[in-house]
Formats: sequence, C-alpha cells, structure tokens
Amino acid sequence: MAVAPSVAGIQYEFPDTPASGTTMPVAPGVHWLRMPLPFALAHINLWLLEDGEEFCIVDTGVHVDDAKEIWQKTLRDTMQDRAVNRVIVTHLHPDHAGNAGWLADTLDADLHMTRTEYLLCRVLMADTGRPPPEEGLNFYKAAGFPGSALDKYQKMFGMFGRLMAALPDSYRRLQHGGTLDIGGNRWEIVVGNGHSPEHACLYCAEQNLLISGDQILPTISSNVSVFPTEPDANPLADWLESIDRLRETLPDDVLVLPAHGRPFRGVHVRLDQLRREHEQGLEALEALCHKPRRAVDVFPALFRGEIRDSNLMMATGESIAHLNWLINRGKLAVNTDNDGVNWYRCI
Repeated sequence: MAVAPSVAGIQYEFPDTPASGTTMPVAPGVHWLRMPLPFALAHINLWLLEDGEEFCIVDTGVHVDDAKEIWQKTLRDTMQDRAVNRVIVTHLHPDHAGNAGWLADTLDADLHMTRTEYLLCRVLMADTGRPPPEEGLNFYKAAGFPGSALDKYQKMFGMFGRLMAALPDSYRRLQHGGTLDIGGNRWEIVVGNGHSPEHACLYCAEQNLLISGDQILPTISSNVSVFPTEPDANPLADWLESIDRLRETLPDDVLVLPAHGRPFRGVHVRLDQLRREHEQGLEALEALCHKPRRAVDVFPALFRGEIRDSNLMMATGESIAHLNWLINRGKLAVNTDNDGVNWYRCI
C-alpha cells in the first residue's frame, strides 16, 4: 500500500482509514477496527492482535447498541469466531473501556488494566444515579461558571456510567515495565500520565509498533484536566514528564497506532510538538494573568477554537491544569472572592 505524504515531520503509514465499523490489517497479526462514537470525536481506533489460534483485544468503544453490533460482526468475520483470551484497556475513559466488561463476560476473557485505571473506573461508575456533589458545584462555580452552565453540570453528572458496561469484579494488573507475550511477540507496558492517571501503552520492539491509546495522537492534543475530586492536582506536570519518558523509550521510526487519527511515524517530532504546544500556552497564560482572571477567562491563551457549552467542562479542566502548573512553579497566585470565585494573577 502506498505511503501517505509527510506533514510537518509526521509520516502517515496508510493513505486511507477503514470504513466505519470495519477492519484492515496494519502489521502481521495486527488488525485495525475503526469504531464509530456518538460524540463530536466521531471514531476511535481499536486493535485486534492475533495470539496463536486466539485473539487479544485492545480497547473497546462505548457501550451502545451500535458498537455491540459491530463487535458481533467483527468477531464473526474478521476474528472468525476464534477465542479471545484478553481484553486490554489502555485507560478508563468510556470510549476505551465502555464495552470491556461486556466483552470480557461474553467471551470469557480476562480484563487487563493498570490498577489506578481499574479502581477509578469503578468509582466513577458508582456515581451514576447520585445527585451531583456540593464539591463539584463549588469547583465549577469557583472557575466562573454561570448558572446555566452549573445547571448543565448537574444534569450531566453520572453520564460516565451510562456509557459503560459493568466491569468484572477481578482483573489482571498491567504495570509499567511489565510484558505480555502475544502472538509470540513481547509487548512491553509503557505507562503515561496526565490525560488519565495510569495510562498503558503497548510497545512491541520486534514489530516496531506502539499502541498509544490517547497518550500520543497525531493531530490533536489529549485533554489534560483537573477535576473536582482533586482540585489542586497538577496533571500537566505528569503529562510533560511522560512526554520526556516516552521520547527516551521509543525509537523515532516506531509505527504509532493511536486511538484517534491515522497510524504514523515520527513520534519524537510529535512529542516535541506536544511539549511546545503546552509551553506556548503556559507563556500566553502567564501574560494574560497580569490582570486577575477566572479559569473561564483564560481560554484565549490555550485554545484556538470557540469554547461552546459542549466542551466547556473539558476546556475549564484543562485551563485549571495549566493554572495549577503555574501556581506550583511560583508564577501565579490564586485568591477566592466572597462569592467563592477563584481569581488568578501573576506574582
């Protein structure tokens, strides 16, 4: 198959993507399943790894009827009804973990996740049906949300669990530096942090492949956010440290199989781009905060596009991640006014 042209140091391996809901081979024993999503980000890439006479699944899509029908077709046609021995989930977000419990139960397969992702996923699923906590309302009020946005937060609370099948009550733990033998090849677990707490990538040196999940994407930057459960968290520090660790670990010519976008080579260039994007955002944010700003006031420093109701929470979480990074570096201070709103200003 012809190689797609290089763009800004990124070399795409394939000129086309599989049609929605279908598969294509990308390497010996490795198949790409393009699964539709009911979001603005309309697709996720899932990976099917041949393991002798069996298969291993990496990531699963959200738990909706359309996805289950595609899985049933894929199991029959691409996987030829062969047994599945593992369902591996890179991290807890529903587009990756949503069908994991259903597949593990249906196929009598073991679920593999890192410990933090598995446990936090169980916690978040338990929020479904609960009223939104006071801490959450106070968090978004402090960020500068108007009443209409707080109302939407209350309506959306617990949505995570509505896109998830129940996880099994036991799992197999993935750990950084651990390995899995799949199809006679050694796949090393490389953990990244920041987008989620303990995100597992899978690296096969023999095939020079990396299943990167959301940790490295070719055209968009993964969301790095602070949430009400840990308002003083500093996930951007974790993200930047992960960029450095991945750059040291991976060869530049590795074929990256991302969760969104097309498989590509040029991972060092892409990691450098991701670091530079955040560094530029931090510089712009610090300059903007020479006057007191709320979290919802700093979007122009970090985002090119318009922030709408549909992405307000993600934009706010990422803005607070950058603000917290600057606070931890002694560059910003935050003060809370009598209405409970946080104001950030350069020191």
